[in-house]
Amino acid sequence: MSEISTKNFRKIIHIDMDAFYASVEQRDNPDYRGKPIVVGGSPEGRGGVVAAASYEARKFGVRSAMSSKKAQQLCKHVIFVFPRFDVYKEVSQHIRSIFHRYTDLIEPLSLDEAFLDVTEDKQHIGSALEIAKLIRQEIKAELNLTASAGVSVNKFAAKVASDMNKPDGITFIGPSKLESFMEKLPVEKFFGVGKVTAEKMKKMNLHTGADLKKLSQNQLVKHFGKSGKFFYKIVRGIDDRPVRPDREAKSVGAEDTFSFDLTTIEEMNEELEKIASVVQGRLSRYQLKGRTITIKIKYHDFKQITRSQSFEEGVDDLEVIENTARQLLSSTDLLDKKVRLLGISLSNFNDPAIRTRTDDDSDQLKLF
Repeated sequence: MSEISTKNFRKIIHIDMDAFYASVEQRDNPDYRGKPIVVGGSPEGRGGVVAAASYEARKFGVRSAMSSKKAQQLCKHVIFVFPRFDVYKEVSQHIRSIFHRYTDLIEPLSLDEAFLDVTEDKQHIGSALEIAKLIRQEIKAELNLTASAGVSVNKFAAKVASDMNKPDGITFIGPSKLESFMEKLPVEKFFGVGKVTAEKMKKMNLHTGADLKKLSQNQLVKHFGKSGKFFYKIVRGIDDRPVRPDREAKSVGAEDTFSFDLTTIEEMNEELEKIASVVQGRLSRYQLKGRTITIKIKYHDFKQITRSQSFEEGVDDLEVIENTARQLLSSTDLLDKKVRLLGISLSNFNDPAIRTRTDDDSDQLKLF
């Protein structure tokens, strides 16, 4: 523990609502309780993508970002529920108001997830673990929903901890246990480590934090680029990132302005596929998964609109991005409309440690 100071460590809480969209629907409709439901998609696999799945549906393998068709195959009696994002946003605002009773240092990651710094809490409770318990109790009492919490001395450990006893659980990782916890953590549990990186690590016989710890910072950077510096610190329990109430939403995307106006849905879908491929490549390059997919449409008269779809889990799969973009496009009024520009972006990233770049790949295809 020589590299971790226990004198001035922060008190960080990560709150993550349990199956948020699906839980709100089950709360508001008694017929859905105890049954496998998915929010989004459509019955009998008629297009669409699952935005969220209840825990009952997850037992069958149904998950966020899965196609409706696949969800129907896995669970024949699954119930499809139309999303009510205005309701989810209202509930999220209520949850945020509960957070503010204890601290104003709140960094929201999505409607259902946030970091809190309670090093100096408003009510002078002093114990981050006690504050997390109170927040979960108040969410349950006022909203009839459950939340899981992770409590530790930094953001990385708190976020990992919140996922350990889901649903409706709480996990505390104190400073004396932090480094040993990181040593035991499987590499695929490290945020910023996607499938490709995890496979690469395992081929190098790197399976846990303890294995990563055997490599020097230079070795990690050589094999994993700039992320190597992050891995070097985090396996030693070092994460100095502050909770940022003013954190800007980041996005990765691409758009194309066409030399001639698109007039048919077939032409538009064909262009969306090309753009989706570029976006997916950039997500892969930066090892990012976004919870929100947004399409941008500019008509020939320069009127511009956007449409978005949010998911319970991060997305980086090309098929999901393509299907969602097409679905969002079909939800707009395209009758007699000529389209001059199309764009796709992903935002609301699962890993706040990874930042995006703003390089342009071409004159016409640009990162947002």
